[in-house]
Amino acid sequence: MKIKLITCSLGSLCFLAACIFATPSFGDDVDNNWHRFRGPDGNGVAENAKPPVKWSGTSDNLKWKSKIPGKASSSPIVWGDQIFVMTAVDTRKTADGEVVPEPPAAQPSERGRGRGRGRGRSTPKTVNEFWVLCLNRDDGKVAWKTKVNEAIPHEGVHSTNTHCSGSPVTDGKHVYAFFGSFGIYCLDLDGNVVWERDLGDMRTRNSFGEGVSPALYEDTLVINWDHEGQSFIEAMDAKTGKTKWKKDRDAATGWATPLIVKYKDQVQVIVNASTVRSYDLADGSIIWECGGQTGNPIPAPMVLDDMVICMTGFRSSACFAIPLDSKGDVTGSDEIIWSSREVGPYVPTGVLYKGVVYATKTSSPTLLALDAKTGEILIDATRLDGIRTLYSSMVAANDHIYATGRNGNTIVLKHGPKLNIVATNELGEPVDATPAIVGNQILIRGANHLFCFENSSQE
Repeated sequence: MKIKLITCSLGSLCFLAACIFATPSFGDDVDNNWHRFRGPDGNGVAENAKPPVKWSGTSDNLKWKSKIPGKASSSPIVWGDQIFVMTAVDTRKTADGEVVPEPPAAQPSERGRGRGRGRGRSTPKTVNEFWVLCLNRDDGKVAWKTKVNEAIPHEGVHSTNTHCSGSPVTDGKHVYAFFGSFGIYCLDLDGNVVWERDLGDMRTRNSFGEGVSPALYEDTLVINWDHEGQSFIEAMDAKTGKTKWKKDRDAATGWATPLIVKYKDQVQVIVNASTVRSYDLADGSIIWECGGQTGNPIPAPMVLDDMVICMTGFRSSACFAIPLDSKGDVTGSDEIIWSSREVGPYVPTGVLYKGVVYATKTSSPTLLALDAKTGEILIDATRLDGIRTLYSSMVAANDHIYATGRNGNTIVLKHGPKLNIVATNELGEPVDATPAIVGNQILIRGANHLFCFENSSQE
């Protein structure tokens, strides 16, 4: 494990960048930004936004589109007039500089399987570069780009995954970009690296690849590292990258991003897995745990008032509403508020909007809506025509729900007790990333471009 503080210069001055790091404080600005994967509260909702409900990738409500190099499923985040994205660029060069021809393009599978079903591709032999980019929100132009690492990946990935699938997080002062086995990096908003950490090499199940995003709360950054080796969760000082605490986990490979929530006088770090666990942010001690989820956990937890909702959907479905005041092992107990085997997405996370959970069954566009407090089904399993598979998580704003398929089509639903589809929008290229919603804009990262659609009327 390595930790490096980066020195920088300003005129004749030279100092440790970490020494001028202010304590992160999100304040009220969070509600008007999309500072992390799945937005301000982690539920996929932009409360104050009024994005468009109709668009196309070539004209309608398109403000701009910007070419993004490389391949990545990483989702964009937004702070003010800055958009931050991560990417991995295959140089097609071996360690000795030999240029290797580009392999034949794999045909995307709408069922999410692709070639090499069940296992990842062979170990790469070419150097990948890992970049953090900042784009201007007004025109989509690249304001700066920083290459933070280059390496030959130690293992392959599933044909539908990439070497950059986690998303960054920001507190409005710094950006934290987690590339998994290729390091975690703290950058200032001008693209300068403040500190970096090397946490080692992850060994994922069947070389499916990585995809967890970091979680940030005030001055603590949390990384969950579930793989086929010794899994762990670590809290580090966001100012320096130094370890605050680290706890081993008995968990296999997982891709679920932790959710940090303050409940009463305690801050909990909730990690979805086959057994969901809540850790005390102060010292890493386990507050409660609940078994019963499926394998290959990917969806992130969602919180409503005094409970957390966790879902999984690999080969079967599971959904549990767990009280935040739980203590110890509550598996199968009467403390569980409600549970369901009718709903549970595999890759995407649902959205929790105005007391209603909208989610799919597996990664198919079979939509259900449930009362978040009781688990009562409001909209029974209904197929969304126009998409066949979802990797992108659902988002919501201004009484509308957005569900984006891997084919790039986004179905927009009117929030309510009945299924009401108001638009089906075609992007023109595949999408695996989750959209970001800010103000009157929705940002969608496709396979090749970042698109910005704007509601000019703001109605």
